[in-house]
Amino acid sequence: MPNSADRNPVIIVPYDPVWKNEFRRIQARMLEIAGDLIIAAEHVGSTSVEGLPAKPIIDIDLVMESYDTLPVIIERLGLHGYVHEGNMGIEGREAFRATRDDGFMPYHLYVCPKDGKGYLEHIAFRDHLRDHPDARDAYGQLKLALAEQFREDREGYGSAKTAFVQGILREAGLSEAI
Repeated sequence: MPNSADRNPVIIVPYDPVWKNEFRRIQARMLEIAGDLIIAAEHVGSTSVEGLPAKPIIDIDLVMESYDTLPVIIERLGLHGYVHEGNMGIEGREAFRATRDDGFMPYHLYVCPKDGKGYLEHIAFRDHLRDHPDARDAYGQLKLALAEQFREDREGYGSAKTAFVQGILREAGLSEAI
């Protein structure tokens, strides 16, 4: 069964420590598939921030040295049932979708160059929220409120978070956020 994380309503749940273990399971599989082609596999997104309510969907960035490696990564992931979906409008982040049930909870898989905007923003945002509980809590409250307002509109939910995310990225030192 394909990963259907994007066809469901916006549902935010309390932080679950199981997410760390699930990330490790997915990470281990990605390292088996492409470990020789990447330099890191990072847990990003809301599930990576302890105490932050989130959609129960793991986000994982596989970090490559440069785009020179991408064709081989696309081929390798393709052999294991992943379809390359392009950057989906975000430079420095290539999205992949599982085409069959692989036994993991829902997740988003991205491949990013180490100096890519998408990856740098993911890490800066994650690390800022981990280091600033007040920002984490404010973001959690915003997510909960927006999930009620945009329950059936994932695009609207994402857009409504943009100003907050941009502010955090500026605080984290990324002057040209999103």
